[in-house]
Amino acid sequence: MKRTEQTLLEQMQISDAEIQHRMKLLNLSKEDLSLLTSHKLMIEDNVDVIVDEFYEKQIEIDEISLLIGDADTLRRLRTAQRKYVLDLFSGHYDSEYVNNRLRIGMVHKRIGVEPKLYLSAVRTLKDVIIKTLRRTISKADVLALTLVALDKLLYFDITLIFDTYIDCLVGEIETAKKRTEVYAKGLEEKVAERTQQLEELTKLDPLTNIYNQRAMQDFLRRELAVAKRRQVKLALVYFDIDKFKAINDTYGHIKGDEVLKNVGQAMLNNVRDTDIPCRYGGDEFCIILPECDVKQARVICEKIIKEFSERYKDFSFSMGVAETGLDEYLDGDHLIKKADDKMYLAKEENGFQIRS
Repeated sequence: MKRTEQTLLEQMQISDAEIQHRMKLLNLSKEDLSLLTSHKLMIEDNVDVIVDEFYEKQIEIDEISLLIGDADTLRRLRTAQRKYVLDLFSGHYDSEYVNNRLRIGMVHKRIGVEPKLYLSAVRTLKDVIIKTLRRTISKADVLALTLVALDKLLYFDITLIFDTYIDCLVGEIETAKKRTEVYAKGLEEKVAERTQQLEELTKLDPLTNIYNQRAMQDFLRRELAVAKRRQVKLALVYFDIDKFKAINDTYGHIKGDEVLKNVGQAMLNNVRDTDIPCRYGGDEFCIILPECDVKQARVICEKIIKEFSERYKDFSFSMGVAETGLDEYLDGDHLIKKADDKMYLAKEENGFQIRS
């Protein structure tokens, strides 16, 4: 059940038995309560005088005056205080009385009344009520017993008020803790995401935005192990740009970098989601093709060639394709060497060539 669906008594688990236990701890007896109730009519006759004098003293305190703030608030407070004074002598000290005391504590905490100010106000109210009792009760023994009973009841109320102060503080701490936990979790996720992004960046070639040689070696070892475990083929494409030094010498390194970038983009645009395009170094590139044979690899190579050739009519590259499995699984170095050898066979002829 939500807190907003519970009374303060339910939230703080204060039962009738607990109320009686608290009264017993303070030695607040039925006789004490009956004695207070016997002055009910007299208090009703003097309640406005009590409240007037109480607030005259309260607004003299700057801190209290600032908290009250305006005439409308003061009027509402006077009404609430009038009811409280009457409740002290009402004869009804049940769960409703306790719930009202708890609510007073909650309201005081929420509007920012510090415990020291609340205790000061209780002391002032007590002095004003005692003045009225002394003026209206003629018998000394009855007066003495009434003052003791009033003292006990005010202590009883104070314990309830401070329970709500503490409960509100604990609630604030719990809320702050949850917010901190949510923030920490969000921060942790953000750090993890950022770390992953940074790790990913360390695997990428900054010029072409495809994987670098170091990442390629890791991926190749992993994919070869997967292929062997699943008993499937794996293909590797190895190629470089024909006469790339001449491109740099003739058109400049900016043009050379542009060509490299577009090779990388052509690879990204035409490989499958499972394929791993890499820049091996300089103008050399590789593509790791899981669950792929030479015939399928050639189709992907032709797509890359088509996109690149539409942009650059005067440049070309030579491509070597090698596969491993099912009968034998080469290690990474041997597979790269095999594809590299095929590439040099492709270079024996001019223009775009694929050898496998």
